[in-house]
Amino acid sequence: MPEIPLIDIAGFADHASLGRALGATARDTGFFVITGHGIAPAMIDAVFAQSQRFFATDPETKAALSIRRAGNNRGYVALGEERLDASKPGDVKEAFNIGWDLPADHPDVIACKPFRGVNVWPGEQQLPGFRATMLAYFDACHRLGLRLHRALAHDLGAAENFFDDKLDQPLATLRLLHYPPRPDRFEPGQTGAGEHTDYGNLTLLATDDAGGLEVRTRDGQWVSPPSIPGALICNIGDCLMRWTNDVYVSTPHRVVNPVGRERFSVAFFLDPNPDAVVSCLPGCATPERPARYRPTTGADYLKSRLDATYAQLN
Repeated sequence: MPEIPLIDIAGFADHASLGRALGATARDTGFFVITGHGIAPAMIDAVFAQSQRFFATDPETKAALSIRRAGNNRGYVALGEERLDASKPGDVKEAFNIGWDLPADHPDVIACKPFRGVNVWPGEQQLPGFRATMLAYFDACHRLGLRLHRALAHDLGAAENFFDDKLDQPLATLRLLHYPPRPDRFEPGQTGAGEHTDYGNLTLLATDDAGGLEVRTRDGQWVSPPSIPGALICNIGDCLMRWTNDVYVSTPHRVVNPVGRERFSVAFFLDPNPDAVVSCLPGCATPERPARYRPTTGADYLKSRLDATYAQLN
């Protein structure tokens, strides 16, 4: 049975050696679990505690923060409102999305640039510390994501800082996720999160011990990543796959609601800056293997994927 590799990133002397280890699994399973990442367990625990408090609030409070109202891929997504597998019924989960935190007077917000809106937040009196906790974790994940990209750049034959100016103001999303216990009966084909690949460059996922995440290996088997306290499950997304001309390949995965208990997870999706040009890296194309994708931008690519995910809302 194939396994998802476990990598202690604190054990590598430099970005080049770490890049070789990450690159090997990016070519193989597309998923890996990291420890030694430097994000304190107490910070992760605080995020989960705040997430559980948020999802326990009343429906009216959550509806007031709806993604339908907030726009720009921010806010609350209700049960069944998202469909990651467009051919299946809505997912049996709810979510709350937090983006790059911009003030209302930021030029990109005023100009209504795609995905450059303000975040929406529950009231401080209702959920004290929620905003500060989430923004601190967002920043920690962003720093870690940049570090991993510097390592991957070595593996791809690019300059170590190649991704730095393409990820410094990213279309990143911190996503709190709640999966209720498995219902007595699903609709045909329904699950907690339908089979899908992630849209961006890299995903950093913290999860509880409820299980439910399943990864489809290259030979079609479904396997579950190990549950290790404090570890982060990472995977390659479709946008990085485009940059690497399919040298790295994103991996389909899904979530099945656990039986008899809730599941909570926190995902950080690191997508590039909105105006970053996503095109084949020079070292990833040859005369025998020319570039497979036309250049696009971070914003255009994300829009194309989210339009399909939320098509039923239109």
